Amino acid sequence: MAFEFTDANFSEDALNSNIPVVVDFYADWCGPCKTIAPIIEALSTQYEGKVKIGKMDTGSNQAVPAKYGVMNIPTLLFIKDGEVVETVVGAKPQAILEEKIKNLL
Repeated sequence: MAFEFTDANFSEDALNSNIPVVVDFYADWCGPCKTIAPIIEALSTQYEGKVKIGKMDTGSNQAVPAKYGVMNIPTLLFIKDGEVVETVVGAKPQAILEEKIKNLL
């Protein structure tokens, strides 16, 4: 199951993670976010223990999205060793997201 990132836990659970991290910034009203939600869930199960994959609701968390310049959703941040190594904006097919995750490993 996808991890639930918040403004409060982001630093510890994303930036200080000992494994790579993928954060999906979303909102409940966002159509494309709903399109990729099942993909994010599937990938979080597939890469469990290797990559921490989770979501952050931009409606209830605004500090982190603002810090990383998230203007459009869905936006996915790919984080390794506390640094954002890639950003993907928009709903992308599962194969593209898997390729980006493999690049993190």
